[in-house]
Parts: sequence; structure tokens; C-alpha cells
Amino acid sequence: MNAVLRELLTAIALTMLAALAGWFAAGQRGAELMALGVVGFFFLRQLWLVLRLIHWAGCPLGTPTPSASGAWGAVFDALHKRARLSSAQREQATQELDRFRRAAEALPDGVMILDGHRAIEWMNLHAEACFGLKASVDTGSRITHLLREPEFLDYLNSPDHRGVPLELHTQRNPGRSLQVQAAPFAAGRTLLLVRDVTQLQKLATMRRDFVANVSHELKTPLTVTLGFLETAQDALHDTPPAEIEHYLYTAAEQARRMQQLIDDLLTLSALETDSPPPLEDPVDIAAMLADICEEVEALSAGRHRITLENEGPRRLLGSTRELRSAFANLAGNAVRYTPDGGSIVLRWGAEGSAGARFSVRDSGIGIAPQHLSRLTERFYRVDRGRSREAGGTGLGLAIVKHVLERHQATLQIESEPGLGSKFSAVFPAHRVQS
Repeated sequence: MNAVLRELLTAIALTMLAALAGWFAAGQRGAELMALGVVGFFFLRQLWLVLRLIHWAGCPLGTPTPSASGAWGAVFDALHKRARLSSAQREQATQELDRFRRAAEALPDGVMILDGHRAIEWMNLHAEACFGLKASVDTGSRITHLLREPEFLDYLNSPDHRGVPLELHTQRNPGRSLQVQAAPFAAGRTLLLVRDVTQLQKLATMRRDFVANVSHELKTPLTVTLGFLETAQDALHDTPPAEIEHYLYTAAEQARRMQQLIDDLLTLSALETDSPPPLEDPVDIAAMLADICEEVEALSAGRHRITLENEGPRRLLGSTRELRSAFANLAGNAVRYTPDGGSIVLRWGAEGSAGARFSVRDSGIGIAPQHLSRLTERFYRVDRGRSREAGGTGLGLAIVKHVLERHQATLQIESEPGLGSKFSAVFPAHRVQS
């Protein structure tokens, strides 16, 4: 731009000097000198307007165009209209780009754009979370320098990866299962779509285990029931009535076990689905505990010393049916896993910050520490053989866990092998009614 100005000033100066030299050489004066002054003023004005135009061209976008009259005014007006149109187009492009970015951020999956050299041009928050990256730091870096898993590199290098997702486990984000899919993008770019499928895989595994466990749990009593019924049917005419009665009694016991398993499955299914929150009815805890204590004594049949200690608030807000199921499960488990002659204490008392606690302490066989965190899983048993002999379905503690969660309560388990166990349901203050 400075070179243009220098050439323009040089040309004007040389023109004026040549004109002056010619006029003086011809001995002209008066009107001729006035005409020369007019020409000089015209050139100087044009120079001034050109300088204003050059200055405006170097100003920031959006700077108003200079004002002038005549032809230069038309030129400046045309430039003003063009600048205004260009500004509107830039604003529209900026808004569209902003909308695109907001839409990409709102997607439930991760999105990443790689350039022709596989450097990261852009990624949304979900992609950051899935890959364990940070846009402010990793943008511009090659994805192959950040994720060095061989299967990922082979996937990007393969010409057949289009439309075929890759299941990826990356060291940058251990413990997560990712589903990655690459698609060609404009100008040699690559669009990476990533989805966290960790929870889906866990659910699929749980579903397979659930079907296998239910099938196994139902198969055993069903086989026993059919076996005794077929035996009784074949030997109906030459078998003593007492033996036939034993067969039928055993078959009925197994049928009741299957019925209890089905009932527990239906209860657990209802608790796990998006069922409405529990009722806020005032539950008479004293009456409930008295009924549960009678049931536990009947289940024990005099084989244990059972004590009820009621020192807590009289009422608890919640669902009577659900709370009774949870408390009865905890008490029934204590009877099943406590040897004959042992003691069981049911206690209802106040908790810190005006909460409440229901606990069941027994002198039973106890539980090893490695099993405590898994006790509330469906069908999880520390000793499968002993559990079946005791008549449990393997769903009791799972039901207890879901009931307590629906009442904003927590389940606490304390146990040592050979020293017994203590299961406690701790309720928050807003569930307690004085």
C-alpha cells in the first residue's frame, strides 16, 4: 500500500512540475497560472480521497465508509452497500455455525472431526468424556498419537471400516467400553462417532445371568416335583399311604418354593420399573414389628432366642406393604442362617439427626468380607447349597435394597465369619414421624 502511495504522489508531482515548466517556458501568466492552480487543486483532492479510501480499507471490518460528493460519493455508497451485505452474510454464517455447534453438543453421542492428517479439528463434550481428552489441550494433535490401541489404528487404516463400528477399550479411559464408527468427510476429513456402551454391556450381561439363574432356580424344584409325582403315580396301588403322603408333601414343598420365587421376581420387577413413588402413609412400626416377630418365631419353631427391642419413633412415612416386605426379609434371613440355639435381636431405634434405624443382629455363621458388596445382587449366594436348604430364593436382599432406595434409606451390613451379622436399614429424618 505504501508503494502505491509513493507511485501516486510521484506521478502527480512530476505532472505538476512538467506543467509549470511548460507554462513558464512559454512565458504565460495570469489566467494560465489560475488554470494550473485549479488543476493542482483537483489532483490534490483526488489524492486526498484516494488516501481516505486506502485508510478505510485498512480499518477493522464494520468501519463506516468515508463520505464524499460527486462520483466519489457514488463509489463510497457502493462500497458501503457491499460492506453491509458482506457483514450480513458473515453474521448469518456465524449464526449457522453456532447452531451447528450447539446441535453437535446436544447429540447423545460423541462427535469428532479429523483432518486429512488425522489431527483433531473439533470434538464435542461427549467425545471428550468418552476418549478421556480435552478440547482446549488436544485440538490440533493427531488422534493416533493420543489413542495408541493397535485395533483402533488398524480400524482407521482399513478401507472397509465404513459403516462398521469398532468396540474399543482405551487406556485413557479404563473400564469403559466404546463403540467407534468412522465415516469419510469433506476434503479428506474423517468424522468419528463414539458411544459409551459400558452400561448396555452390563445390562446385557445381567440379562443373560438373570435368565440363566431363573432357569436354574426353577429347574431344580420342578425336577423334584415331577419326580415325586411320577413315582407316586406309578406306585399308587402297591405303596403304603404314608409313603405316598411323603411324596405329595415333598412335591408340594417344591411347588411352594417355585411359587415364592415367582412372587419375589414379580415384586422385584415392580420395584425396578418406573413405578410411582411409595405412599406417604404413616406406618405403625410397633404393630408391624410385633407381626414380624410372630412370623419369625413361627419360622424358627423354638430353635432360636428371638428378642424385639422397640425404642424408636412410633411411625414412619412410607408404604406399609413395601416396608413390611423389607423388614420381614431381613428377619427371615437371620433365622435361616443362624444355627439352632443361636440368638436373633430385632431392634427399632432412633438415629442421629432425628433419623431412625431398624436392625437385625444374629449370632449366625457370618459372612466373609469379599462377599459383602455383592449380597444385594439378584441370586447371589455365599453358599448356594446352604441357601437352597434354608429355603431362600436369592432375591430377598435385592428386594430390600430397592425398597430402601425408594424410601431414601440405606442398607448397612456388618459381619464377621463365625461371629454373626448385623443388617441395618437407616431412614432419613423426613421419613420419621414423632
